[in-house]
Amino acid sequence: MPQQFEQPQAQSNEAHDEEAQAAVQSQDQTQDQSDALDDILDDIESTLETNAEEYVNSFVQKGGE
Repeated sequence: MPQQFEQPQAQSNEAHDEEAQAAVQSQDQTQDQSDALDDILDDIESTLETNAEEYVNSFVQKGGE
């Protein structure tokens, strides 16, 4: 009788291992996406820092505009 309980438990451990591995892969993908987004935001920030005055001046009304 104990052998009958052993095999389902082993399958359960395998399923748990697969779920854990899937979770780790999901975390890796989320981290990669987060890193990519951070890189894009850093590029935008550096562009705005470089061109901030020009950017603001483009919205300033001149004369009777």
